Amino acid sequence: MTTDKRPLAGKVALVAGGTRGGGRGIAVELGAAGATVYVTGRSSTGGRSGLDRPETIEETAERVTAAGGLGIPVRTDHSRPEEVRALVDRIAADQDGRLDVLVDSVWGADPLTDWDHPLWEQDLDTGLRLLRQAVDTHVITSRYVLPLMVARRSGLVVEVTDGNTARYRGSFFYDLAKSTVIRLAVAQAAELAPHGVAAVALTPGFLRSEAVLEHFGVTEENWREGAARDPDFAQSESPAYLGRAVAALAADPHVMAKSGKALATWGLYREYGFTDADGTRPDFAAHWAENLEEKFGPLGDPL
Repeated sequence: MTTDKRPLAGKVALVAGGTRGGGRGIAVELGAAGATVYVTGRSSTGGRSGLDRPETIEETAERVTAAGGLGIPVRTDHSRPEEVRALVDRIAADQDGRLDVLVDSVWGADPLTDWDHPLWEQDLDTGLRLLRQAVDTHVITSRYVLPLMVARRSGLVVEVTDGNTARYRGSFFYDLAKSTVIRLAVAQAAELAPHGVAAVALTPGFLRSEAVLEHFGVTEENWREGAARDPDFAQSESPAYLGRAVAALAADPHVMAKSGKALATWGLYREYGFTDADGTRPDFAAHWAENLEEKFGPLGDPL
């Protein structure tokens, strides 16, 4: 039963790339809002992905259920159309054709990103692999998921990206991938509009993923100690903040008004009133304007 505390009760979501980081945070918060959440990725108890990290889709699904929803892990390589097709067929069979929310948070390309060289000095095969991992996967996933939403004439697609402006992101292929993901939301919004389905792009600020916490040598419990190494880290946000932004969008009956837009946690918290897990409201755009703009220039206007 849908209530103010469980506004997504009865809703079905798919979080592609829900193993860790922002995807995990989103899956858990959708569960906290009452949703049934299919959690997909390549890292499972049956074997790790090429990233060789310990987080699994099963762990995320357990957290979804513990938060109040129902988590269902399905190991899926979203670069393989046949696996995505099988996933969608399973959801359709399990849920009588219902899927209310698609969150595409597939990434896994950190090891492929070259931050030190311009395009003409980068390895081309590696760069193209990054695009296949970070862009093709999103296209493949939407191709098979969208018919479920179109058939029911409702739904929300959230394309998770990094940044919501035209500002260059520091590495050619990384920038191209994250900018393209925004364009995927714009294109889907245009085609889905007649069918009552919304599509948006969404970025966090300085996200405290598992890998970022490890980089700073801290945990989520003592993360503020990382600010001694980087003052900007004090303005970081947990994956739950991103998750609560998605949950708020999914529960908004007027979300179509945002379709086609590139959104950010630092804008949505003002509208929806959610907080981070520790009760704070990080605003990375405001932090940038006050502390980083003089050195790096304006963050830029949303696309």
